[in-house]
Amino acid sequence: MAEVIREMIQQLVNGISLGSVYALLALGYTMVYGIMNLINFAHGDVFMVGAYVGWFATSVLHLSFFPALIISMASCAILGVVIERVAYRPLRARNATRISFLITAIGMSLLLEYGGMLIVGPDIRTFPPVFPDKSFNVAGVYFQAGDLLIIFTATLLMALLQYIVHYTKVGKAMRAVSFDKNAALLMGVNVNTTISATFAIGSALAAAAGVLLGMYFNTIQPLMGLFPGMKAFIAAVLGGIGIIPGAMVGGIALGVIEAIVSGLGASTWRDAASFLILILVLLIKPSGIFGSNIREKV
Repeated sequence: MAEVIREMIQQLVNGISLGSVYALLALGYTMVYGIMNLINFAHGDVFMVGAYVGWFATSVLHLSFFPALIISMASCAILGVVIERVAYRPLRARNATRISFLITAIGMSLLLEYGGMLIVGPDIRTFPPVFPDKSFNVAGVYFQAGDLLIIFTATLLMALLQYIVHYTKVGKAMRAVSFDKNAALLMGVNVNTTISATFAIGSALAAAAGVLLGMYFNTIQPLMGLFPGMKAFIAAVLGGIGIIPGAMVGGIALGVIEAIVSGLGASTWRDAASFLILILVLLIKPSGIFGSNIREKV
């Protein structure tokens, strides 16, 4: 019995570590949806770009973890603003339909994937050993230093995001635009600048997730954003799309569920479990854990 409990605690730690990465990535989805009602399918590929910038910073520039993380986040924040201004702002200016935004998002995703493949090549890249190769044994449960660093970094970034959203001028503008874009415009809020800031913050968090996951698994490749992007989208839906605390909880919950499935000896069913969760949420509570049903006139 004690062995089973230790194994479950071990899988819980692993799941929180993986779920923290999902949560960072899901935050970008949920922030953009909350302010634009748009699922930015290019977000998973910004995650990939962030991983490559982190790889370049550590392998070529020989920087340590935190400087590489900051450079990656800054680079992808700029990329997020460019994506918003080039791909989405012209559509907003002419009041394009939602299907136009959706097609543009898919096109931008493909551009980043295969543009990245053209620039860096399709080969798998290997991160240098950045995380300390240490583990801590507490009552028979091994805590890897890499897992603890991921959890610490993700928690710090999520706390910083909460501070920005609730206590800064940009965060208040983001909440105002999310609640009522037209009213915010009438009150003097620069909607375009606020949306750009949202893309910048969301893309920076995606870059952090890319660096953390790339360093954790030691390998990256141009299509690495596909599955984590889908998992993060599931996490955002699970928590309640458009709700920031929901993305955090949904990401960690999804990571824990996947770890438990793997711990039960069914690792090949881990991805299937994630998509099963998505189906169940859409059938039982489409608004997610923290969401509420809103009646709209069509």
